[in-house]
Amino acid sequence: MQIGIQLPEVERIVSWNEYRQMAILAEEVGFASIWLGDHFLYRRKDEDLGPWECWSMLAALAAVTDRVLLGPLVSPTGFRNPAVLAKMAATVDEISAGRLILGLGSGWNEREFDAYGVPYDRRVSRFEEEFTIITELIRKGRSDFSGEFFSQDDNVLIPPARSDLPIMIGSTGPRMLEITAGEMDWWNEWFANFGNRPDKLARLVDQLEAALADAGRELSELVTSAAVYVELAGAIGRNNTRRVSPIAGEPGEITEQLMGFAGVVDHLQLIVDPITLESIETLAPVVQTIHNA
Repeated sequence: MQIGIQLPEVERIVSWNEYRQMAILAEEVGFASIWLGDHFLYRRKDEDLGPWECWSMLAALAAVTDRVLLGPLVSPTGFRNPAVLAKMAATVDEISAGRLILGLGSGWNEREFDAYGVPYDRRVSRFEEEFTIITELIRKGRSDFSGEFFSQDDNVLIPPARSDLPIMIGSTGPRMLEITAGEMDWWNEWFANFGNRPDKLARLVDQLEAALADAGRELSELVTSAAVYVELAGAIGRNNTRRVSPIAGEPGEITEQLMGFAGVVDHLQLIVDPITLESIETLAPVVQTIHNA
């Protein structure tokens, strides 16, 4: 099982210099992947909160790291024209020398959809067309598509993306799985949807396996992953999450709890509170022990 980490989102305002330091340190201590949330705007109580733009930051992180996988956790396809998103992904993958995981979803936070003028209605129907365009451009380099919401008139992705660029889907919705089961390379779920517990996550993996079987595929063809919530000393509360029992304690205790997910999924993304340079250092022995197990 591999371990990745999500860098800060809106817990506090973080400078580019600190993001750079975190990414370099995470790579140095052995994390397998680095992830960013892709959001524009949150409202917490009466306060508006927003992160830096995800894909601009991914491009910068790609340029200052050498080994770790990188990706959005995950990108709502409605935020950007799907052909533009495919071109952005191809560009970041090029900068990273083939380390991008293209995480996609339909989005959920109505506040940011409304604020940025993005249609919130019929998100899954829109996603189906967006997903078709993105996968055609990445897999085949060309899209000629006419749908209810989008159209592509003989579009060509030049320079081309690598055709095997991994596409990750962050959903267990039956219709979303039906749309994506034939094309996804990775699958991901968020801790609030399985209570941060491996037994509940296993049930969602079973749903994924059934959807893949309907598409004529096997679970072993995918990398399965899950974001899990970890609390360290000084935790202040991550943004916009339903309260669950965190993984917590001394490094040895955290290691033992995370190992409960081994055999359930292939890859974990740690959602750490607080997310600081010191937290990355604290988790270094956890990552090294699990990777060596």
